[in-house]
Amino acid sequence: MPDTVKSFSAMLREALGDRLAPDAGSFVDMFHAEGVMEFPYAFGDLPRRVVGREALERHLSSLAEQITFDRISEPTVIETLDRDTVILEFEAFGSGVATDEPYEQRYVSIIRTQGGTIVHYKDYWNSLAVLRALRGSEQLALLTHGEAHHG
Repeated sequence: MPDTVKSFSAMLREALGDRLAPDAGSFVDMFHAEGVMEFPYAFGDLPRRVVGREALERHLSSLAEQITFDRISEPTVIETLDRDTVILEFEAFGSGVATDEPYEQRYVSIIRTQGGTIVHYKDYWNSLAVLRALRGSEQLALLTHGEAHHG
């Protein structure tokens, strides 16, 4: 896997600590075989839900073809009353592969673990940042300008 995914994995491992099995090295390895990742703000043909390690690996490979990640910030870790559920706030930076437009994203992720693996990962992010990286600033301007006149 690319270094950017490894750095995300390292950030996640540190944030979740002993909630993860010690031998889970990559993000995919951290997931339960039937773990669920949800993207409530996905749009267009982007998936809203990915189920299982194999599907997650395919999704991450597809994402790597569309966005290059340069760095990920240190997270803010928010503990909840349920020890198995953690909220992370962090940022990722990179660029769109086809557009070379910047990707500057803020995430709020709600992660539930069980038995040393991630069983549910709900990922909230700004769809406009994704749109700019994937389709370009001009497309984003057309869409947001159009919304201002129709709203």
